[in-house]
Amino acid sequence: MEYRIEQLARTAGVAVDTIRFYQGKGLLDSPRREGRVTWYGDAHLERLRRIRELQQRGFTLTVIQRFLSGELEPSDEGLVAAVTRPSAPQTLTLAELAERSGVAEPLLATLEQAGLLVPIEGADQPLYPADDLDAIAAGMKLIAAGIPLASLMELGKDHAANIDRTARQAVILFDQHVRERIQAEGGETESAERKLLALFTELLEASGTLVRHHFERTLLRAAREHIEKRAP
Repeated sequence: MEYRIEQLARTAGVAVDTIRFYQGKGLLDSPRREGRVTWYGDAHLERLRRIRELQQRGFTLTVIQRFLSGELEPSDEGLVAAVTRPSAPQTLTLAELAERSGVAEPLLATLEQAGLLVPIEGADQPLYPADDLDAIAAGMKLIAAGIPLASLMELGKDHAANIDRTARQAVILFDQHVRERIQAEGGETESAERKLLALFTELLEASGTLVRHHFERTLLRAAREHIEKRAP
């Protein structure tokens, strides 16, 4: 069956401008032209329904494009949802964070500018996970012990840069050695989706434990070497 753009929009439950927008983004193939008239087919209708389905799962158009192009498989949906839309934590505004932590808003804003306090993505206003309170309390203990704020912020930025690089490498390893292997095994989509999500959850916890353990051991070793080092 073929549709004019108005008919397609009505059948798919979207606006005509939305169809044109998707075409401009490469999410929807161009229609068949017959003179000055354009015709859309059932494939366009199915594509629009698939886009809506993925949008209802909260995926961005960039992620949707990867699903539509085949870069991501249907069995990746659960994993992608867990990564891009994690369970919503309890959130606080900056004012609430300041009130509950006892730290002035200007100082918290400075920490955010330094990249040490990161608001949740996609929120209508800046919101922060409530567990940031623990990190703020830990930082204030270090400051109370005499470590200058500027030095602590510099240390935090260095750590953030290093841990970001490690995290990206870990994601690549998971993709190459876990996700691609499960996808290559074939089988039912739902089964592969559950398996991927379960493994990612397990490995996320295991990776966090490994990183914390390694950092603590490295910190103790550095402290011991510093103590044993003789002054020149």
